[in-house]
Amino acid sequence: MSTDVRPCSIARTLELVGEKWTLLAVREMVLGNHRFDEFVRYTGAPRDILTNRLRKLEDAGLVHRTQYQDRPPRFEYHLTEAGQALRPIIATLREWGDQYVAPPGGPPMVFTHACGETFHAAVACRACGEIAASGSVTLATDRS
Repeated sequence: MSTDVRPCSIARTLELVGEKWTLLAVREMVLGNHRFDEFVRYTGAPRDILTNRLRKLEDAGLVHRTQYQDRPPRFEYHLTEAGQALRPIIATLREWGDQYVAPPGGPPMVFTHACGETFHAAVACRACGEIAASGSVTLATDRS
């Protein structure tokens, strides 16, 4: 059986950050939490799996850690520039979840933009600023 696997940046990105505990650790850093125990507390991730995911993010250059205690050694985790670039992805995932899978009482968290209004993530074209609607983005060239 022949397959035409399409090489793409989405697949490569998912190899790195496409796992639940990884994205939830990134979410916590985006929300201002930087310590391992905070990640465990707010994500519910098993400690061994979380350790593995944080190492993977660090090895990939998305997170850097700094020691804040000697005995026992403890670290804080902070997003690098590449990790910070995941912020809009986290915001867009939250927006989708709020719309399609929120519990009956509504979204569990509400975010406010610097302008004072409730923040709603949207994807827009960098060139013209138009919000990307369903079906408005097409594949121009498949370089595979």
